[in-house]
Amino acid sequence: MKIKMYLPFKKLLFTFIFNVTLFLILIISIQNSSNKRKVNLLINETVNLPISFIIGISFLSGSITGSFINTYFDD
Repeated sequence: MKIKMYLPFKKLLFTFIFNVTLFLILIISIQNSSNKRKVNLLINETVNLPISFIIGISFLSGSITGSFINTYFDD
C-alpha cells in the first residue's frame, strides 16, 4: 500500500531532477552561441535569444508536460 502512494512522488522527483539537469547542460552548452533570433509571441516579441536555447526550452517544456500527463493519467 505504501509503495503505490510514493510512486507518483518518485516519478515527479525524477522528472524534476532530470529536467533541471538538462536545463543546466543547456545553459552551459549555449555559452558561445552566436546565432540569435527573436520569438514572435501573440502580443510582443522577445529579445534576441540563441536558437539552441529556444529549441532546448521547447524540448524541456514538452518533457515536463508529458511527464505530468503520464503521471496523472496513469492508474
